[in-house]
Amino acid sequence: MTAQIEIAEVTKRYGALTVLDKLSLSIKANEFMVFLGPSGCGKSTLLRMIAGLESVDEGTIAINGQRIDTLPPGQRDLAMVFQSYALYPHMTVADNMAFGLKNIGVPPDVIATRLTEAARMLEIGHLMERKPGQLSGGQRQRVAIGRAIVKEPKAFLFDEPLSNLDAALRVRTRVELAQLRHRVKSTMIFVTHDQIEAMTLADRVVVMNNRRIEQIGTPMEIYTKPASRFVATFVGSPTMNFLPVTLENEGGFARVRLPDRSLLQTTVPMAGLTPGALDLGIRAEAVKPARPGETVITSGQVEVLERLGDRTLLYIRLEDGGMIVAEDIGLSRAVIGDRVPLVLDGARAHLFDGEGHAFHAVEAAHG
Repeated sequence: MTAQIEIAEVTKRYGALTVLDKLSLSIKANEFMVFLGPSGCGKSTLLRMIAGLESVDEGTIAINGQRIDTLPPGQRDLAMVFQSYALYPHMTVADNMAFGLKNIGVPPDVIATRLTEAARMLEIGHLMERKPGQLSGGQRQRVAIGRAIVKEPKAFLFDEPLSNLDAALRVRTRVELAQLRHRVKSTMIFVTHDQIEAMTLADRVVVMNNRRIEQIGTPMEIYTKPASRFVATFVGSPTMNFLPVTLENEGGFARVRLPDRSLLQTTVPMAGLTPGALDLGIRAEAVKPARPGETVITSGQVEVLERLGDRTLLYIRLEDGGMIVAEDIGLSRAVIGDRVPLVLDGARAHLFDGEGHAFHAVEAAHG
């Protein structure tokens, strides 16, 4: 059985401090939903409220139409995987995974069947007689996930399960989780501050900031159409470039003047835009060194080079003192101190008003 989870107008306070404020969210059955945001944004608190480890001050949480926020954790039929593995060091892997099932009186033959299936999914069959001290960090995390799988819950809740792993192991375990997600048909909620984990694993991402939801969407919707300046800054590496601009026309699409007085034609509709403080937002892959025959928009001096193998990032100081990051080929010939003419793709530009609200290029521009 799987879970459709409905969160309605949920508020959480610790004394005078409000950490979640009237938050509403619908999670589909069998969906892999990622809560993404900086430390302190409320993502782990929300997960713990779903699990029953934190109380709900206002609002409701329901699974498959049944309200659960008034139930104790053990009656919610959810399985949680924590940041720490929390394995019993004196027990074997098999005993760790079976412990919870034995406590609630599941028949031994059923336990054996579930252990065998979970070990197959996680490829840990050869580890079942080992103890946690004989396992690597990644293996321990898989055992912790296996302990959740054997419960056959309505939903899995992951609270930053990869954050204790080193960089290389995080990559491998992230891939394993992505594969597991397609083997285990269940609703999954995953909390992280790591955008790569969110982009890799999620069906949809909930970007959280300052007690509220900034945006909900697929990974590529979040990346290509950030709803706010915060989302544009938080998602993407390097972060989106921002340049202060002024509107120069009243036509169908916005044409903007950059600080160095150069003009850029965008495909952002004028509808909804008002004269005033605007920022142009454009990702590094839409800013390139100009090739012969291309129309130069602006130029600047290379201050930093990041050679990443398949691409090179150029950190360029513009005439007005602002910085912009451009993307060049992996075998870029640029060197620090070079003066580089730049092409900006106006069809991939965004505009942000003084409150951080986003205005995007028309759909055809992305096609």
